Amino acid sequence: MLPFFNKKNKEKLEMEGQESTVSSNDILQTSDEEASNEKVEPTLSIHPSWNLPEEDMYSFRFLNNECPALEPNQLSLYGINVAKDDKENYVFHAFVRHSVNRPIALSETTIVLLDKDEKIVGRKVVDLSELGELPAHSSRPWRFTFTAKDLFIDEVPAKGWTLAFQLKPSSRKHSLELTSTWKKSLATTEQKKLEEIVNKIEPPKPGEVNFLGLKAQLVEQTGELHVTLLVRNGGEKAINLEQIPLQVEDAAGDIVATGGFKLNPKLEVKANTSTPWNFVFPASMITKENPDLSRWKAYPPKKK
Repeated sequence: MLPFFNKKNKEKLEMEGQESTVSSNDILQTSDEEASNEKVEPTLSIHPSWNLPEEDMYSFRFLNNECPALEPNQLSLYGINVAKDDKENYVFHAFVRHSVNRPIALSETTIVLLDKDEKIVGRKVVDLSELGELPAHSSRPWRFTFTAKDLFIDEVPAKGWTLAFQLKPSSRKHSLELTSTWKKSLATTEQKKLEEIVNKIEPPKPGEVNFLGLKAQLVEQTGELHVTLLVRNGGEKAINLEQIPLQVEDAAGDIVATGGFKLNPKLEVKANTSTPWNFVFPASMITKENPDLSRWKAYPPKKK
């Protein structure tokens, strides 16, 4: 059996792959009970059939502790390392992590390999029932072997790759996803109104990311324009937005505000979901007096 860690690994332990996360409901095809807003740090769980030396146990404990916490009801693949076996197959080691409040069991699913630019460079159907039952809030290391026929490239880089669950486009309905801050600050009735809006309107096209205006208001005291948008992700992977250029157009078709927004922390919009966010245009960004906001829209300006 190919060892989990070679001497070089053990001298400097670090995660060589990236992490991918999905909603556990998308894979388990269930709707879990409502969880708290608190993040979860999955506990290391070794498969009962694995008899590991203490030095490997130490390495797995160390690396698992380095992994970031998960949002409630998430399923994650976090790449540990990759090596070739004696048949020239690529063997990827990764933590299968989850934050569900109960034990879970996975089944056959499609796993894709992504390069550093998030391009799919490999695909394989994997029987994850072999993982066994995963305890609640656990993280279990596992091997994923890709043969030459599973890969679309000749050489896999040692670092920067990602293993991810491939979701079928029809596997889930486009839905509302609130950040933890919005969940805490928004009343339940308002959350339901947003859900109704998302359920009623046509979802974005597969792979499309766009913005839907919810509310726009000029604040007389400061001259600011406050805009609330739904950031809509029609892709099969979560996106992380760090900078968003926006311009607002009023009922007359005139541009009334233009600006760029740096999001810190970055805004994660999960696969096939819409997430609301507030944007404040200071008076210096307003380009039209007394705009008609009875109808309006916001979008990134076209590149010249």
